[in-house]
Amino acid sequence: MSTENKVQVVCFGEVLWDIFPGNNRRAGGAPFNVAYHLSKMGIQTRMISGVGGDVLGQELIQKIKNWNISSDGIQIIKDHPTSTVIAEIDENNEAHYTITENVAWDFIQSKPENIQFVESANALVFGSLIARNSVSRKTLFELVENSSFNVFDINIRKPHDDIKLISELLHKTHLAKFNKAELKIVLDSIGKDYTNESDSIKFIQEKFNIDEIIVSKGSKGAIYANADAIFQYPAVPITVIDTVGSGDSFLAGLLSKRLSTTNDVHSIMLQAVSLGAFITSKEGACPEYSLKEFEDFRDKQNITATFIEE
Repeated sequence: MSTENKVQVVCFGEVLWDIFPGNNRRAGGAPFNVAYHLSKMGIQTRMISGVGGDVLGQELIQKIKNWNISSDGIQIIKDHPTSTVIAEIDENNEAHYTITENVAWDFIQSKPENIQFVESANALVFGSLIARNSVSRKTLFELVENSSFNVFDINIRKPHDDIKLISELLHKTHLAKFNKAELKIVLDSIGKDYTNESDSIKFIQEKFNIDEIIVSKGSKGAIYANADAIFQYPAVPITVIDTVGSGDSFLAGLLSKRLSTTNDVHSIMLQAVSLGAFITSKEGACPEYSLKEFEDFRDKQNITATFIEE
């Protein structure tokens, strides 16, 4: 397939197996989930990460290939195991994770070909968890410096919530995604009281010189802010099966429109909230579906934005 004029996105960070009750094992990791849904939307996607030299690592690489995501950036790190995460679902269908440390993706090495991937891509997507170890952190900062469009999904996972590190990355970010709790954490860390969403977003934009900010609010919808205005979008009403990966699919939906076809905020956000809802109505972060199946779902939605006055 020719890649000329085709949107290309690099996702950097954790690939892993989520272990759910009943020893139900699913491929996951926030940047990996984003890569999966970008690929489903027709975006050429490359994952940079690490797996161990074990059976779980081999299975992950095969799954990446089966999902039409380039595995060229996946390093086999034999001294450390493939990552597994224990996931528990509470009574509100919310997932809680126990994340093992010193796993393969903590030790992603910097390589010239990774720099080349990022330099030629339309965007680099990353989170904060990948920077918990000094090896992968160093690689992340090298990639960020060579990317023309940095997309930072804050994705704070305690105890890996180094606010100084998050602030450093925000200064290098072009589009940042928060949930409401993460927005308040960052504001508190820089001595800013939370008053309302609009004021908070404008403060973050000015403090870190970020044109675009997204705040995902689950059943309460999402906010998109650019340099000109702030928009509130409602959630698409659906029956929740589970919320695992819903924010990742939301981000992938947004980027698939933002990078490829249009600057129209309504089209971008319709794609984002629709894909987030569509995945929440299914089991798991990366369920099987076709692009047509999603587009049929999206085209049935009739949502209206609220313009938030500046």
